[in-house]
Amino acid sequence: IAGPLGSALSTRFGARPVAMVGGFLSGLGLLLGAFATHMTHLYLSVGLLAGLGWALVFTPSLGTVGRYFPARRALATGLAVSGASVSGLALGPLVPLLLDAYGWRGALLLLAAISFNLVAAGALLRPPPVLNDSPGPPRDRPGLIRLLRHRPFLRYALAFVLVDAGYYVPFVHGEARAYEVGCDEHRAGLVMAAMAAVDGGGRVAAGWLAARPATPLLRHLFVWATLTGLVSLLLPLGTSFGGLLALASAYGFCAGAVVPLQFAGVAEVVGAGRLVHAIGLMQMFESFGSLLGAPLAGWLRDTTGNYTISFLAAGAFLLAGSLLILTLPGFFCTSRGAGSKEGGRSSAPDGLETPPTPLEP
Repeated sequence: IAGPLGSALSTRFGARPVAMVGGFLSGLGLLLGAFATHMTHLYLSVGLLAGLGWALVFTPSLGTVGRYFPARRALATGLAVSGASVSGLALGPLVPLLLDAYGWRGALLLLAAISFNLVAAGALLRPPPVLNDSPGPPRDRPGLIRLLRHRPFLRYALAFVLVDAGYYVPFVHGEARAYEVGCDEHRAGLVMAAMAAVDGGGRVAAGWLAARPATPLLRHLFVWATLTGLVSLLLPLGTSFGGLLALASAYGFCAGAVVPLQFAGVAEVVGAGRLVHAIGLMQMFESFGSLLGAPLAGWLRDTTGNYTISFLAAGAFLLAGSLLILTLPGFFCTSRGAGSKEGGRSSAPDGLETPPTPLEP
């Protein structure tokens, strides 16, 4: 929800100071949470303060990567977001060990120390050059309000509200599904670990494939989002450990492939000049879908007695979002750049053309 704040501050002050402040706030939130004496304290410290800090790190970091590598935006984004999968694999077994060794307060202190390293990481963000090579008077920079009137962007955002309503269901309920089909704790953990491991591979692979200019990036995004929805529809067929492991791995790979293309696709819709603003708004819109999907899946599980309808509903949300991608400008163009030029002017309607931004270092 704090994504638009991160994008606005990044535009005003630059990505480096905003990311550094975000890293400090995230570490401070976890540090204060270690001294909590009531659940409200944890909501305010870990939930609000640390969450705000992570939003201030994520939005400017991803926007900077997208603006620096227009020709390889999908691949660069895929490499950047693959770090989330690596950290998930590392922290998955590490956090239980910290809890056993130091208790929840000690674990939060150590996680705070890790989060404070985001300050140093944010300091490494080199500001992209600001170029103004268009003749005539300077153009007004459209902000968040202009994007809210940009119809293709709104369709794109709605598509990912629907996608996110189904996207996180297997990640949140996958372990419970493993128990439901008779897996023990060890095998359930293997299912989730496999999903996280191939998720990172999917992010890099999809970015590498989409870096080829022959096919519009939005088509890559449509294919991977559709495959993710189809695999979600098949997840109820995994009634044994082997079957569930195979389907969960397939889902993790396809779901991972969606992530870099989703953020790289923002530039295809609105242009590189509005990338940071658009990513911030996308985060806010997507949060509503994320908040809907997992609780709805849990309610359907409690109502029906199993996860079949939950995964079918998740797949339906994913496929509905995928279909909206078909309505975006440039989807049916024969080559990339016919709908909106990488690093050049965006031909998106509603007056949001972008001046050339050759930011490749």
